[in-house]
This record gives sequence, structure tokens and C-alpha cells, in this order.
Amino acid sequence: SPMLVLAIFVLGIGGTFQYGFQISVLNSPSPYIKKFLNETWLMRYGTALEDWKINLIWSFIISLYAVGGFIGALNAGHLAVKYGRKRCLLSNNFVAIAGGVMMGLSRRAHSFEMIMVGRFLYGINAGISLNVQTMYLGECAPKRLRGLVSMTVFPFLSIGKLSGQLLGLNEILGSEDLWPVLLAFSVIPALIQLVSLPFFPETPRYLLIDKGDQAQCEKALQLLWGKGDYRSEINDMVLEHAAIKGEKSKSVLELFLDRSLRWQLLTIFVTFTTLQLCGINAIYLYSFDVFCAAGIPIHQVRYVALGTGLCEIFTSLLCGLLIESTGRRVLLLRGYWCMALVLGLLTVTIFLQDQIIWMSYCSMALIFVFIFFFGSGPGGVTAPLPVEIFNQSSRPAAFVIGGSLNWMGLFIIGMIVPILVDNLDYLCFIIFLGFCFFSGVYVWFYFPETKGKTVLEITDDFQKMHSKTK
Repeated sequence: SPMLVLAIFVLGIGGTFQYGFQISVLNSPSPYIKKFLNETWLMRYGTALEDWKINLIWSFIISLYAVGGFIGALNAGHLAVKYGRKRCLLSNNFVAIAGGVMMGLSRRAHSFEMIMVGRFLYGINAGISLNVQTMYLGECAPKRLRGLVSMTVFPFLSIGKLSGQLLGLNEILGSEDLWPVLLAFSVIPALIQLVSLPFFPETPRYLLIDKGDQAQCEKALQLLWGKGDYRSEINDMVLEHAAIKGEKSKSVLELFLDRSLRWQLLTIFVTFTTLQLCGINAIYLYSFDVFCAAGIPIHQVRYVALGTGLCEIFTSLLCGLLIESTGRRVLLLRGYWCMALVLGLLTVTIFLQDQIIWMSYCSMALIFVFIFFFGSGPGGVTAPLPVEIFNQSSRPAAFVIGGSLNWMGLFIIGMIVPILVDNLDYLCFIIFLGFCFFSGVYVWFYFPETKGKTVLEITDDFQKMHSKTK
């Protein structure tokens, strides 16, 4: 229905688009921001900053995004239960607007501390929206389209990354005069969602299972899916409501102590940890050297890097077309094992590119192949998993755990990948190869297919698989 399509757009533009945009937006204007740090310090204290101090402050600014995201993810489940998915997302936009105002006024106020506060607020906004957006979409989607609707979080993330790269070019907003405008750009997506989201209902599952309001649930279904008879979907919700026996939403500790859900919880640990440790961040970091080795001039590398963003968008859209026909399990298996194979080949081609001229082109091609398998597998399938494998009472806590793992992984990877590249060079890919391979082994033995099944059916499949293993 058109209303559901509009909901996907409104949630995406104020959700994972913001997350992806903030990941890539600081790359291009970084020299100008570092210059601003030094000028501000010189104006205040009469001395210039040493290079190592500038780099330390810059690293702190970068890492504040992950710190804010972690705090936002920790609170997302509680806020989504207490205030509802819709009100939580609406209020969250004010956090992004506050962050954008701080960023935009930082140079005028001669305060690099405002950039730090803005970066931290952007992180909180992304940490909340990344979890609640996926929760909202999964609870609004029909069963037969649940995977397709839920995985739309990834295309918007990829579009956000590409937009950050594109707007960060010197010819657009990445210049010395306009970088504060670039950093404040996230105010616009926040305003779009703030104005548009009130026209959409609360999620039908939240209304029926959490609030016990079947009339409002039916009204929400009619608005989101169009006029029709949805007794089958409502009956599934009623069965789930009866299965949890009016149980309130679990806390994170209660979810950890629930032995009946330990395999679902382990699945979240494996998939969300591997999402950051699969090597995608190292691939992006190493792509600069590979493109240079292929003969691309240094001043044109950033334009070629836009191709990696376009590749990620294309593969995320492809994942949307495949997820309901191929299934989640197959996409994860193929993604993990093919990524492991590509990392192995990439290690060999980078080793040989100084000896064989054309080998650098093979390395460049393998980077795009890796992005393809990442986007059409783990990148698109991982985020919606808590919606599919946890019931209504356990889902918010599952998103808190998954979101926290994602942000901790982002922070750790941001700290260790440059160190690994400096010390191990291309051999660092072997570490990520191991993570991909063993995650594929886990999915093969312990993760059932979830395509077209209710939460109760998926829970039963986990129990059967565990019984066979035992």
C-alpha cells in the first residue's frame, strides 16, 4: 500500500539515513575542522596545538559518536515500551536538531566543544532511531513482506553514507567556508520526519499485544495496508499475546536469564558482532591504498570511492528483492562464506600487486565483490533479526543487546583497525576472514530459516534444532 511505502521513506530518512550520513560526513572536511581546532586554541591560550594533540582531540570527536550511539541503544528499548514506537521516534528528532544547531554555530561561537556535544547528540539520536525504526517497520509489515520491509533500513544507511561522501566534496559543502553547514545538514532529515510521522499510526502489534487495544490495531492495519480483511494477521497477534500470557516487556537481565531464548540470544551475539568484525570497515580503510596502487591519482581517489557507496546501495536493493524468495539463512550463509573467500583472495592479490602490475586491478575488483556479498547478505539481513526471532515481550531487550553490540563494535573497530593496518598491513584480513567463516558455521548448524513464519513457529524451530544438537 502507498501508506506503508511512505512510512518506509519517512522512517528511513530520519533513521538509518542519519546513521550512515554521520559515519562518512567527517572524512572530507577533516583538514578544515582540524585547522579550526588549532585556531581556536591559539586564540584562547596564545599557543598552537602540537600535531599529536590535534589528532587526539580529533579521535575523541570521532569516537563520541559511538559513545552517544551506545547510550542511545541502551535506552531505546525502555523508551519504545514506555512511550510507544511512534512517540519515541518523534521525540528523538529533537535530539538531532539540537545536535545540528550546536554543529552549525560552533565556528561562529569559536567553540570546538560544541562540535563534541553535537557529535555526541547525533550518536544518541542514531542509537535510538536505529533500534526503534527497525522495530516499527517489523511490527507494521505483513508476514509475507516482513523481511523486505524490515531490511529497508540498510538501503537508507547506504544512501546516508553516499550522501555524506557526496555533500562532503569541496565543490558542494565540504569547503573551508561551508563545513559548519555540512555538519548541521542532519537537521533537515530530522525536520522531515518530525513533520511527517504524526500522520502515521502506532504499530498494530504494539497496540494489540502491549496495549490490548484491538480496535485501534484494526484501524492501524486498515490505514497502513489499505482496506481489507486482516483477521488472519490479527489472529496471529492474539495467539502471540496469549502465548506470553500478558507478560510485561523483559529487561536485558531477564532476557539473559531466560534459558528458553538462549539460542536466539546467541544468534544476536554472533550476527551483530560479525556485522562490525567482518572486515567491511577495514576494506573501506584499505581501499584508498588499493585505488592508488591501481594508478588512480590521489586527488581523484575520493571520487572513485563514491563507486563503493553506489555498489553498497545497489546490493542492498538487491537484498530486498531476494530476501523473501531466497530466505534469511541462505543469504547469511552465502554472505559469510563468500566474504571469507574474498578476504583470502584479497590478501593474496595485495601481496602480489608490487610484483605483478595488473594484480592491483584484481584487488580493486575484489573490494567491490566483497561489498556486494556484504550488502546482499549480512548487511541487509542482520538488523531485522530481533523482530523475527523474538516475541513482543522480549523484542525491546533484544534490540538493546543487538544495538549495544553494534555500537561497541563500531567503537572498537574505529580504534583498532588503523592499528591493525599499520602493524599487520594486508594480513589483518586473515582475522576478519576467521570471523566470517565461523559465523557461517554457526548459521549452518544453529539458525533455522525464518521466511514466512510467525514468531511462535520460529521459536519452535529453534527448540527443535537445539533438541537435535543436544
